[in-house]
Amino acid sequence: MSDASTRVADATGNWVDTRAPSWSRPYLRLSRYDRPIGSWLLLMPCWWSAALAAGVARDISQLPLVIVLFFIGAFVMRGAGCAWNDITDRELDASVERTRSRPLPAGQISVTQAFAFLVLQALIGLAVLLQFNRFAILTGIASLVIVAVYPFMKRITWWPQVVLGLAFSWGALMGFAVTLGHIDLTALVLYAGSIAWVIGYDTIYAHQDTEDDALIGIKSTARLFGARTHLALALLYSLAVILIGVALVLGGVRWPAWIGLVAFATHLAWQIRTLDISNPALCLRLFKSNRDAGLLLFAGLLIDAVMRSVS
Repeated sequence: MSDASTRVADATGNWVDTRAPSWSRPYLRLSRYDRPIGSWLLLMPCWWSAALAAGVARDISQLPLVIVLFFIGAFVMRGAGCAWNDITDRELDASVERTRSRPLPAGQISVTQAFAFLVLQALIGLAVLLQFNRFAILTGIASLVIVAVYPFMKRITWWPQVVLGLAFSWGALMGFAVTLGHIDLTALVLYAGSIAWVIGYDTIYAHQDTEDDALIGIKSTARLFGARTHLALALLYSLAVILIGVALVLGGVRWPAWIGLVAFATHLAWQIRTLDISNPALCLRLFKSNRDAGLLLFAGLLIDAVMRSVS
């Protein structure tokens, strides 16, 4: 089998295809290291909360290390989560044009090999988690329940994106758990705002597969909203901005954080205005652009944390 024939259909021309050793490529593709956008999106709430909590504490001495550890943790745990998702969805993925070239449905690796790679990544994630305080360790472990059940939600509810939001926004709690040793109202409101953001951007992502999903009975907010997606996104993204704004008020931020939130909101408005749900390539591009939206907010929170720590 040629390497070209083993590539994942919607992830060509990346570093895995061109530079990674041949034996490693199925494993890297399984965990989406050829498409790191999901890891970045998992990371954004982690970095938001780390910066906001450091600002609340007026102490950024540990923030650089926390940022690095969250980066490592987000990438390996997203990789483990994708492996679990593909193990549970391997038969469904074989029925969808965009996903049937993934390593498991394509027969590039076995379920046993996939599970072994999942465990390896989870152990690295555990090593990262053990660098934090006991409360943060327990908080991180608690998220695994949501990660475990997520792949099954698309079979039973039209709102699997809510469960994804619960999982992908967990980092909004972790920054406070790591930095302050507790989770307060500020963290919970930030978490809620992030959930609304995740539901919105994953609805855009799911519009790539609505036709195949309808044929095989997979549920999603993309199918649920349909032609009303623009209105639904306006409501979800507005809710995200409002809730994050409330978290900023509760956290006592200064003007750089508010500039970050305005830039974040402007980016979300651009997504809604640009979206064409009948254009899968555009849906993917807009979905990926949420990393930039998240980084804009993080930049504002980071500058705010630095300013408060030196004042």
